[in-house]
Amino acid sequence: MTALHGRRPRFAGRCMALAACMVAATGSAFAQVAPPFAELYRQTQDSPRQVELNADVDRAESLARQTRARPNPTVSLTTENFAGQQPFDGFSQSEDTIQISQPFELPGKRRSRIAAGEAGVAAARARAREERIAYAYDLARAYAGAEIADRHIELAQDEVEEAEADLAAARALVDAGKEARLRSLRAETEVNAQRVQLDTARAERIGAYARLSALAGQATSYSALAEPMLERLAPVTGAGPIDPLQTAPYLAAKADSAAAAARAVAAGHHSLPDVTVSVGVRRLAANSANAFVAGVSVPLPLFDRNRGNVDAAQAELRGAQAREAAARLETQAAIAGALALNDAADARALAADRSRRLAEEAYRLARIAYEAGKSPLMELLAARHGLGAARDALLDARTAQFEARASLARLEGRTITGEVVP
Repeated sequence: MTALHGRRPRFAGRCMALAACMVAATGSAFAQVAPPFAELYRQTQDSPRQVELNADVDRAESLARQTRARPNPTVSLTTENFAGQQPFDGFSQSEDTIQISQPFELPGKRRSRIAAGEAGVAAARARAREERIAYAYDLARAYAGAEIADRHIELAQDEVEEAEADLAAARALVDAGKEARLRSLRAETEVNAQRVQLDTARAERIGAYARLSALAGQATSYSALAEPMLERLAPVTGAGPIDPLQTAPYLAAKADSAAAAARAVAAGHHSLPDVTVSVGVRRLAANSANAFVAGVSVPLPLFDRNRGNVDAAQAELRGAQAREAAARLETQAAIAGALALNDAADARALAADRSRRLAEEAYRLARIAYEAGKSPLMELLAARHGLGAARDALLDARTAQFEARASLARLEGRTITGEVVP
């Protein structure tokens, strides 16, 4: 018997057959084959998570454009000295004034506001890249999860087939009078238990494919994978080094800190008053004459000096700087852990594969001995349980190997298939 690594042709054949069936059924709206991961990732640019990230960047860019806008002028028209007592009972003594007022920001105020907007754009782009990398990581895990669900079904099917073969052998020995009927009942119980495991694996597969489809932004659930992913996980030695200061989480935290610093500067400048210059023309009806008017106004910062906003911006800056320092430390720890887990996962996969081959041989020998009447059924069942455990352990080891590769790719800013995430 073979499992996982040893059954590659069998698993690939099943996947190809299932994919062919799905392609043949393209006329039905309920059957879809997920393309290879690299192609699937390229097709997810319109997925909800990607659209949300692009919208966040567009929002920051729009706000940055708004910071460049200058204050609008004000046009006013006033009429004085009319509709009162003599000699102002009519409009003969009225004075009409048309005036334009233009606020002017003091030097540094607009510049700091623009700098804060641009820093916000840089932070939004850095956060978007971090989230795109996280999305590629989640999508890869969902893709691998679908494949793992397929493999769980394959393992469960093998367990059912082997349990049924053991049951047939037990019944043959019972019929020949060489085994008590109790043994065949025990073997039948094992068959029923394995069938329950198979039904559970099929249900879990539905959930795994639904998660993959939802993450990819597909309204119709995928039903199969175009290619396996775990087969691509050749051992990787000497991975690294990875510069923690170039990882997406740290760069995003650094950009957030820079944006907070720019906002703190802008908040300080916001307390500076705007100077408003006014010019206009006044019509004096009594003298049938025109005159120019001009003025300058400056608000007195007696009550509102923007201190609350300044203090809030300074507190935000302190928090952002603390998050940047924490991100640097956490990234360093994540890199060290990921590199160590990668080596451990490769060693675990090799050991699990050796254990699986030994368990297959032990089960083969136990089956021969039982059919020859040289060993009891309990030894055969124990050997088959050991084989099932070894197969499960190998699949778990391959899963851990994938998780280690995916974590390294995330820290490097790449997809699991090696493409750089922009």
